[in-house]
Amino acid sequence: MSTFNNDPISPHGGQELVDLRVPDSERAQMRVYAEKLPVATLNARDLADLEMLATGAFSPLTGYMGEADYLRSRDEMRLASGTPWPIPITLGVDEATARGLARGQDVALAAENGDRIAILRVTEIYQVDRRREAEAVFGTADEAHPGVRNVLAMMPWCLGGRVMLFEEVPGRTFLQYPREPRQCRAQFRTNGWRKIVAFQTRNPTHRAHEYIQKAALEICDGLLLHPLVGETKDDDVPAAVRMETYELLLKLYYPRGRAMLAVMPAHMRYGGPREAILHAIVRRNYGCTHFIVGRDHAGVGKYYGSYDAQKIFDRFDPAEIGITPLTFENTFYCRRCGAMASYKTCPHSDEDRLLLSGTKVREMLRRGESPPPEFTRPEIAAVLVRAMKETK
Repeated sequence: MSTFNNDPISPHGGQELVDLRVPDSERAQMRVYAEKLPVATLNARDLADLEMLATGAFSPLTGYMGEADYLRSRDEMRLASGTPWPIPITLGVDEATARGLARGQDVALAAENGDRIAILRVTEIYQVDRRREAEAVFGTADEAHPGVRNVLAMMPWCLGGRVMLFEEVPGRTFLQYPREPRQCRAQFRTNGWRKIVAFQTRNPTHRAHEYIQKAALEICDGLLLHPLVGETKDDDVPAAVRMETYELLLKLYYPRGRAMLAVMPAHMRYGGPREAILHAIVRRNYGCTHFIVGRDHAGVGKYYGSYDAQKIFDRFDPAEIGITPLTFENTFYCRRCGAMASYKTCPHSDEDRLLLSGTKVREMLRRGESPPPEFTRPEIAAVLVRAMKETK
C-alpha cells in the first residue's frame, strides 16, 4: 500500500506524487547520454519550475505542458483532462532551437553555467501568444505588472514533454528545512498531524498574519509556515532575512509541536486569484488539508480586488481542489478592542485601528524606525531594522 494512502489527503489529480528524478543507479549513464544531446538553457524561473515538477509539487504534471494542457489551463484553468490547473507551466525556447528539434527527440536541460541537469523527451513543439497568456492569467497586459513582464519575456516557442532530472537543481538554499512534498508529508506523519493548515508567505510575518495563523490552529493539528524562497520582486525582503524572522517567531510565540517551517522553491508569479488556486494545489501536494487565503493573496499593486483570491475558489467544486480554503478578512490591531481583530469582529472605526501598508512599514525600516509592537513583534522588527541598515 502506498504511504500516501495513509495520509490525510491525496496528491492533486491522483493517488501518487509525481517523481521525475532518475534513480541513483542510472544517473551516471544519463550524464553521459546528456552530453550528446542538443541543449535548452534554463533561467532561474525555469529552474524553479523544474524542481517543482521533479519533486511532485506540481503533481499531476509530469513535465512541461503540451499545447492542449496549455490552452485549457490558460483559458479555463483546467488541464485537458479537466483537472483544475490555473496557470500554464511551459518551457519557452527561441525559434532556432524549436525548429532544430523534432517530436520524440531528447533535449538536455542546462543551467545558465552550462551544466546539464535533466533531459526532456519532446512530445510537442508549439507556438503560443504570450500577451494573450498574460491577459488571461493576470487579467492585464500592463508591463508594470511583474508577472506580465516575466511572461512577455518568455520565448513564444514551447517544448512539451516528460522531464527526467539526474542532477540536483543548482542554487537550492535552506536545505536544513523540509523542501519537498515527501519530506513534509513524512514529518506530518511523525508529528501525528491529520489536519494541517498551510500559510503561504513571501513577507515577514506581522501580527495580522500571526492572528489568522493561530485562529486556523484552533481547528487544525498543525501549521505549516511555508514561505516561498524562489525569485520575487527586487523590493521584497530577501529570503534569508525572512527565514530568520520566521525561525524567531516560531521559537518565541508558537507552541512547540504545533507549527513547523518548510520552504517552497517556486518563484512568485504575482498572479492574484489564479495563483491562490495554484498555491492551494501545491500545498495539497505537500500534504496539507487546509490553506489560508487572506486579503489580496499573491497580489501586487492594485490589480486585484482585496478578496478576489477568495472568491475564485467558488468557481470550482470543493472536491476538485481537495484542500479546504480558510478565508479571512483584513485583520489589524484595534486600540479600543485592545486586541487583534477584523472587520467581522471589530465595531470601531479606522481611527481606532492600526492599519499599516507594506510600503509604509518599509519606509519606517529605511529610517531605522521599528514598526509599533501592535503591528510587528519587537524581536522581528529588530531583525528587519538591522537588515535594512546592512543593505544601505
